[in-house]
Amino acid sequence: MNTLFDKIWDSHVVSLIEDGPTQLYIDRLYCHEVTSPQAFDGLRARGIKCLRPEKIFCMPDHNTPTHDQDKPIEDPVSRKQVDTLAKNAAEFGLNHFGMNTIKNGIIHVVGPERGLSLPGMTIVCGDSHTSTHGAMGAVAFGIGTSEVEMVMASQCILQSKPKSMRIRVEGQLGKGVTAKDIALYLMMKLTTSGATGYFVEYAGSAVKSLSMEGRLTLCNLSIEMGARGGFIAPDETTFEYIKGREYAPKGDDWDKAVEYWKTLKSGDDAVFDKELVFDAADIQPMITYGTNPGMGMPVTGSIPADAAKKSLDYMGLQAGEKLLGRKIDYVFLGACTNGRIEDFRAFASIVKGKKKADNVTAWLVPGSWMVLDQIKKEGLDTVLAEAGFEIRQPGCSACLAMNDDKIPAGKYAVSTSNRNFEGRQGPGSRTFLASPLTAAAAAVTGVVTDPRTLI
Repeated sequence: MNTLFDKIWDSHVVSLIEDGPTQLYIDRLYCHEVTSPQAFDGLRARGIKCLRPEKIFCMPDHNTPTHDQDKPIEDPVSRKQVDTLAKNAAEFGLNHFGMNTIKNGIIHVVGPERGLSLPGMTIVCGDSHTSTHGAMGAVAFGIGTSEVEMVMASQCILQSKPKSMRIRVEGQLGKGVTAKDIALYLMMKLTTSGATGYFVEYAGSAVKSLSMEGRLTLCNLSIEMGARGGFIAPDETTFEYIKGREYAPKGDDWDKAVEYWKTLKSGDDAVFDKELVFDAADIQPMITYGTNPGMGMPVTGSIPADAAKKSLDYMGLQAGEKLLGRKIDYVFLGACTNGRIEDFRAFASIVKGKKKADNVTAWLVPGSWMVLDQIKKEGLDTVLAEAGFEIRQPGCSACLAMNDDKIPAGKYAVSTSNRNFEGRQGPGSRTFLASPLTAAAAAVTGVVTDPRTLI
């Protein structure tokens, strides 16, 4: 019996090249401003248009400022990239969710919340964290700029089929343990190369218990284990989340779609190239101490004796040291990893009735305008404001140093984003990756704190 990955992949094969890659049909292409300009130039040079423009959705996110979005972007490079995407989308007749419009936001947040990412689809974008959309039960993966051009021109891509891996997390998650902690735990166990060459299906009772937001977080981080992508079989949680969303099927089409989506699962006798099982009870709130996402540990733990010295030197840390109680300077809530409504609810649940620590600068950045609207509807903005926090405008923000939100050199940030590479959040910045709960605990205490003590 085929795995779910086989089912989706095989149903999208257009042709097989002997001793070569597969020509794979793509249902949805997302474009942002950073990896698309050369692709559009390539089409112009060849004098061709996009084959299926209705399948392509464009929006700026990496370079958008998170304040004063109604004013011209100050940074000339960012402004040029955002303006170029708008011009290219108009010229080629593509859907464009422009900056400061209600449909804009981080592409990997907007796709699922608008009902553009659906079960059984193949989805690509010139961005490694495209694996996020796998939470919808889709085969989603990042591609290079030349491949973006290939999809624009032909709605197909040449790809070698990855191997399949199933990671089961069984049991009940403990107090204060989130999807982000599952992902950081898996990376600690597998390292950042442990899933290289594989497409990962997440399964097991702990995964099934996750909300859609949690699943999106887990799949987002698949790439950080080296995987080509990660996904979760669609179920009632998925269908409930999609129903009624703007681009979701309606009426009879909805009934037919759900009927098909219910068939999207691996068979009981499906054979994976690799299978791993973990116990949810072993997972605690996690935090990273090094310069890749695999260098993580329980927030109450000590830095391993064999931790890479180069990473520790950069971070200003030592083997054997605990992070609990370490003073921090910045907290970032947001990114395509943790910029959804559930993440703001979690953060607010910790800070409610407390005050932001004086030594902390906090950037709370919704993943989209829809998330910001929901924050206001639920009154979370009031809860956060009373605790001394300000909500910024949507964008990728401090996930990466491509906009104004940069962590200064030598400063420590507890961040809900996906990467802690040297300089990722700004030249010389030092990043501890953690969940929204752990970030909130640090924001009100001013130091690295076990969130379970504040729940």
